Amino acid sequence: MSSTTLSDQLTSLKDKLAQSKAQINTRFFGQERVVDQVLTTMLAGGHAVLVGVPGVGKTRLVETMATVMGVSNARVQFTPDLMPTDILGVEVLEDGADGTRQFKFQQGPVFASLLLADEINRASPRTQSALLQAMQERRVTIAGKNYELPKPFVVLATQNPIEQEGTYPLPEAQLDRFLLSIEVGYPDIDTERAIILETTGADNGQASAVFDADGLIAAQSLIRQIPLGENILSNILDLVRALRPNADGAHDLTNEFVSWGPGPRAGQALVLAAKAHAIVEGRVSPTMADVHALAHAVLGHRISLKYTAAPQGMDVHALISSVLNDIEQRARAA
Repeated sequence: MSSTTLSDQLTSLKDKLAQSKAQINTRFFGQERVVDQVLTTMLAGGHAVLVGVPGVGKTRLVETMATVMGVSNARVQFTPDLMPTDILGVEVLEDGADGTRQFKFQQGPVFASLLLADEINRASPRTQSALLQAMQERRVTIAGKNYELPKPFVVLATQNPIEQEGTYPLPEAQLDRFLLSIEVGYPDIDTERAIILETTGADNGQASAVFDADGLIAAQSLIRQIPLGENILSNILDLVRALRPNADGAHDLTNEFVSWGPGPRAGQALVLAAKAHAIVEGRVSPTMADVHALAHAVLGHRISLKYTAAPQGMDVHALISSVLNDIEQRARAA
């Protein structure tokens, strides 16, 4: 594709994303960072987990996103008694008209372009792991047979803070399959006033579709064609490798406080997310500002700290900020 054609298509995509944000804002108020990161996830073709206390609009945002993106969607409410078959589907024995009996596969809710896994950490680890193959391979295997999932396929999960009652920690392998972990905090007072007024009146807001499934697939393909500057790629590589303890290039803070760090999938995620985030922000090429905006959401859930970190006032976000700032200072000095 010529640079002129790519530029024209990216400009058109920026316009559609501006329309998408306007539609999302009819039902989900404020929280621009959260909206931008969810849009980034979908454009990058990844999955995201939205972490926050109940009642801050996580489920409402995901449902609105399905409408705006014009894709089929399904919702699974994760509970302690949820079974893997409740997500994937099950084979049932059916009687044919000729008296024969055969198994027929009944699809579960995972066969939707946008799957809302609501309160995902309230189900057991066994049930949570049922999504592993679907999230990575975009297919599921039932009774030895492979079933392809729709395209596009995106999982947007909501998660309550792990400190709350009735929650289970997500398996590390599943966490690594989420492109972003998005923190959804409390709204500011002006946003909260707007939420109360809009959701307690006669008009509860209606969003309209801007994309459709084919349009979203085309956008995801376009994002991958955006060139990435060598300096940005080098900084991303340095950042990911600096967060791996006892590895070549590991940061001193990493060796002191980190049990295990991000793998190669983290670098892939940060590159794709930076490209998508640039378009969401109205730019046609990523910069280090995109890396800064996404580093915590991409890397935070891929790092495990030692027990000695908390008593010394170190958390994942402070670690990422320190390492990223040191890398940028070295790059500027070079």
